[in-house]
Order: sequence, then C-alpha cells, then structure tokens
Amino acid sequence: MTTVSPPPPAPAPESASPRRGLLRPSSLQLRLTLLYAALLALLLASVYGAALVLMRSSLTTGLDEGMRNTYSQFSELVAQLALDSPATEQERDKEGVLPRARTLFPNDAIQIEKLPFVNHQQLLTRLGSAQQPADRVQELQVVRSQLTKYRYPVTVNRLAPLELTDAELLNLIESPTGRIFVARQIREPYSDKTVPYRVLVTLAAVQYAPRPIVSLGNATVDLMPLPVLSIIYVGRSVAGIEDTLGRLQRVFAIVMLFGALLAGTLAYVLAGRALRPLQEVRQAAERIGGQTLTERVPEPQTGDEVQALARSLNAMLGRLEASFEAQRRFTSDASHELRTPVTAISGHASYLLRRTNPGGQERESLNIIRSEAERLTNLIASLLQLARSDSGALTLHPAPVFSRLFLDDVSRELAPLASGQGSELRARGPDIAFEGDPDRLRQVVINLVGNALKAGSRTVTLESSEQEGGREVRLSVRDDGPGIPPEHLSRLFDRFYRVEDSRSRDQGGAGLGLSIAKGIVDAHGGRIWLESEVGRGTVAHVQLPVGDVPVLDEEDVP
Repeated sequence: MTTVSPPPPAPAPESASPRRGLLRPSSLQLRLTLLYAALLALLLASVYGAALVLMRSSLTTGLDEGMRNTYSQFSELVAQLALDSPATEQERDKEGVLPRARTLFPNDAIQIEKLPFVNHQQLLTRLGSAQQPADRVQELQVVRSQLTKYRYPVTVNRLAPLELTDAELLNLIESPTGRIFVARQIREPYSDKTVPYRVLVTLAAVQYAPRPIVSLGNATVDLMPLPVLSIIYVGRSVAGIEDTLGRLQRVFAIVMLFGALLAGTLAYVLAGRALRPLQEVRQAAERIGGQTLTERVPEPQTGDEVQALARSLNAMLGRLEASFEAQRRFTSDASHELRTPVTAISGHASYLLRRTNPGGQERESLNIIRSEAERLTNLIASLLQLARSDSGALTLHPAPVFSRLFLDDVSRELAPLASGQGSELRARGPDIAFEGDPDRLRQVVINLVGNALKAGSRTVTLESSEQEGGREVRLSVRDDGPGIPPEHLSRLFDRFYRVEDSRSRDQGGAGLGLSIAKGIVDAHGGRIWLESEVGRGTVAHVQLPVGDVPVLDEEDVP
C-alpha cells in the first residue's frame, strides 16, 4: 500500500530534558574526534618511527665501530696464532693459542680464510675477464675452493663455519673498501640455539707469521714474510639490539595507543564544547515553524562563524515572518472584504427567488448565483480559518473525549448523507479517553469521511485504536474507493491541491479541507497522514496525544 509517511512526533518540551540534544553526539563531532585522533596517532607514529630508525642506526653504528676495532686487533694478532704451523687444531688448542683468542674476543664470532695463491688485483682481473655468467661462477668456485681449504674458525663453531654466497663474495671482491656487512644466524657453541649476528667481512692482506730476525755475522737481517690475501669475518650478536628495539616498540605502541585514546577523548570533549553553540542554534531552528516565526535562534557571543550563521538565520526568519504576516493579513483582509458582497449577492438571489416569479431560465441562473455565492462563503470561511491557524490564533477548547463514542456520533451525523448516495458508515474500536477539542476534531473527521464519500466509496469505516503504549490514540477513516495514485500523495495537504479524478470541483471541493484538517491536528500536537493503494481504497490516520485525562464516565464526555 502506498503511504504518506507520518511526520515525526512533536519534540518533547525543552524543560523536560534541557541537555538531551546537547549530549547527543553529532556526526560532525565524531568526524572531528576521529580526525584529531588520527592526526595525533599519525604524528606519534612518525615521531616514534623516526626515533626507532635513529636508535637502530645509532646502535648499529656503535656495533659496526666495535667490529672494526675487533678486526684491527685481531689482524695484528694473527701472526701470533701460528695458524700456518704444522700443528693440528687440537694441538693449538692444547697450547692455549686459540683459547687465548677466545678470551680476548669473547663477544665476537671470528673466522679467517686465506687465498695464498692470488692477490686482490688478480681476482678483479680474472672476474673482469669473465664475459659469461657461467665463467664468472666458475672463477668464484675456484676462489671458494681455496677459502674452504684454508679456513680457520677462531671463535666460530667448527661444525657451522661462516660462508658467503656467490653474490656476497662477488660484492666483497668488487667493493672499493674491501668490506661488506652481512646478516647470519650463528649457532652458539655447545648449543643448538641460533642467534642473529651482524658480520663484518673484510678482504685484505694479512701477515700470518712473525717477522723472523736472522743473524749474519755481526749483522742482523729482518726477513719480512709476504702477507697473504685473506677474508676475515668479525661478527657480533644483534640479539640485544633487537630485544631493546622490540621493547621500545612495545612501549611506543602502548604510549601511542593511550595517547590516541586520550587525544580522542579530549578532542571529543573539546569538539562538543565548540559545537555546542551550533547545536543550540540547530535546536532552536527546529522548533521554529509557521506558527512560531516570532522566535529567534540564540546568537552565541563567540565572534566566529557560528555567531554569523545565527545572525543570518535570524535575519532570514525576520524576512520570513514579514512575508508570512503579509500573506496572512492579505488573506484575512481579503476574506473579510469579500464576505459582505458575497453575502449580499446570496441574499438578493434568494430574495428574487422567493418574491418574484422568474421564468425557467432566470430561475436556473438565480440558483447558480446562489450556489456559487454559498461556495464562495465556504471558501472565505476556510481561508479565514487557515489565516487564524497560520497566525497561531486558532483557539482550542480541550475537553475529555471518548474515541468510540466520538466516532459513533460522527457516523450518526453523516449517516443520511451516506445513505443518500448508497454508502454505509461503520464505527468500531475500543473507547479510549483522550483530551481534545471535540468540535475541531469533528470537523477533521467529517472532512475525511466527506472525501471518502465524494470518491465513491461504498463502505467507510471509522476506527479507533491505542498507540505508543497508551500514550496516543489513533482515529482512522478507511474506505474502499478507487484509491489515490502515488504521484498525488505527497501533495495532498497542499492548499488548493485536488486530485481531479476523485475530488472534482463539481462536488464542491476547493482543495482546502485537508490543509485545514492538518492545521487542527497540528494544533493538538498530533499527526495526520494517508495510506492508499489504487483500486483498494484509502486510509486516513489521525494520531493524537492522550494527554492528562482522569478516569471518566460517559456522562462526563460532551
């Protein structure tokens, strides 16, 4: 069924909940809160990210500096280790050479490999002459075979020595500084646990034997052995750095989370305080209608855009009030001025019909004049009522009303009219006591029933029902007429609007009945709307607040 949706219930008086509207969060307040919290979170994340990067860089720089110092010390100690002596590693261990190195460098993973048959320039020449990738790989394999043969793990687990990939070895050989840094997982001695290490790999010439001094007669000769191209690995654990950075990241994450929550809370409160004047202006604007145009929105003394907006709204309301007042005054004055001549026209037409003996054509003309004068009289009365409704001067005389008795009374009053055109009126529903102006409400229901009868309905049902848990009562007029097309429903309460195929001018409708009915219902603080489906009829609903009605008997109801 096509429906004209009921308007929202009238807002509760401000005195009942003076701060309810101010405490309700607005979408703008939520958006501002999210924006401020996101900006602060982004700022904190940027600061914390920069701090982590700087701290990682600082810790890594210190670690690299320590490995370079270890490399310098170890390269000077290589000759004393006698790695080229014919003694086995176990024998060197018994002599205390390698244990002494482990004592000197307890925190470092040190390994040395040598290339005794080539120098750095020869390596570069041979790799540079290799045109094909396969040739270069073959050259690297030759270098790798020498490194494997002459490998001396100093403080590294012999079962898991350090090795470079082909790409790392090539980078080391081609590096201008002869140094690269690589990351490795190194297994700790006497344990299966692996620890992340940062390894400084240096390609340089190393002196493997001490400088021998030979006595020749009265002279001594210093025989300087040739240094050997070698690769020295100096690694240091980064587990402490990673643990420190991990702890710092967790602290930063907690601080950022609480900072974002605190910023969001503060932003929410501050945004609410900043938007409170705007909410007050909105609430005041929502209360202003056609009958309350004399009211104005408050102008907060904030000196900002909100105050300018309130001032502009008040200026607009002033112009609207002047326009409405001019329109209402014109309608009222015109209606008053028209009433006298129309009454005179009607009276003279009736006089001529009663006191003269007009012919057939003259009698028909006089009847038309009198009928149209009566139509104008009704129209003038409707316009005056609308003018009073617009100005808020529509006077109500509230009294207790029983809904079922009220509908039965209207049904009896209109029964002759319905019978005259072959229609039937019914009333049903419970008796619900409510407070209202019986005469004005009778005018509303009679108008709705009259519209249903004019539409050609065969059965019109008047119903009453309880709504909103007994706080409201609904009076409904249901008919089985042709229904109203959907395109007309949204304009039914417009003044002078008529659905031509069912509310023709020949039946006396001026298009003001529903407008008047809406004004009366609005004055009661209620709602009126229609539901209709073409071919299945129309239902008009009037929903009114029950009000403060004492327990009554039928004799107490007018």
